[in-house]
Amino acid sequence: MNNDKFIFCLEAVPDIETSTTTEVVKNLEQLAIEQGITSIYKTCDTIEGLEESLNALLYDDHSFGDYEIIYLVMPGKKNTICLNNYYYSFEEIAELFEGKMKGKIVHFANAKVLDLNQEEAQYFLDITGARGVSGYGSSYNKIPSSGTIDKAFFSLCQELDDVIEIVEELHQKHYALCKLLDFRLYY
Repeated sequence: MNNDKFIFCLEAVPDIETSTTTEVVKNLEQLAIEQGITSIYKTCDTIEGLEESLNALLYDDHSFGDYEIIYLVMPGKKNTICLNNYYYSFEEIAELFEGKMKGKIVHFANAKVLDLNQEEAQYFLDITGARGVSGYGSSYNKIPSSGTIDKAFFSLCQELDDVIEIVEELHQKHYALCKLLDFRLYY
C-alpha cells in the first residue's frame, strides 16, 4: 500500500472463540479496498486479552511506529469500557496504555460515550503519551460510527497531520453526522 500509516483495531466481543465477521471488519476491509488504508483487526473478551493484543502489537510488530490510530470498538457507559461484564474506568485504561501510545490517536467508536472534562483528557494524554483521544458524546445506536464517520476520520488522519485541521475538515464534510453523534477530539 502506498500509505505508511495504519490502523490497529481492537473490538470487544462476547467470546473470542466464536468467529464472526462484524460490521467493523467489513468497514475496515472496505477502507482498505477503497482508500488503501491498511489495518490490523483483533478481538478481545477480557482486559487481559486487550493488554495481550496491545503488547503483541508493541513488542512483536516492527511496524508499530506506522500505526497512527488505535481504534477501540468497545461497549461501555460514559468514560468506561465493558469487557466480560466488567467495567474499566478511563483512568484504568490510561494506566494500561501507560507510555505506550506516543504519537498515536486513540479513537473510540460510538459503542460507548466519551465525555471527558479537560483534566480527565489531559490525564489520559499525559499517562499514555497519545497525541489525541477521540470518540463521540452520543452512542446513537441506530447509526454505528464504524461506518461513514469513522472511515472519513481515518482517511483525514492519513492526509493531514494537524489534529485541528482534521476536526475542521471532518465537520465540513460530515457536519450532520458530527453533530448527531457529537464527535470529539481531545489533544
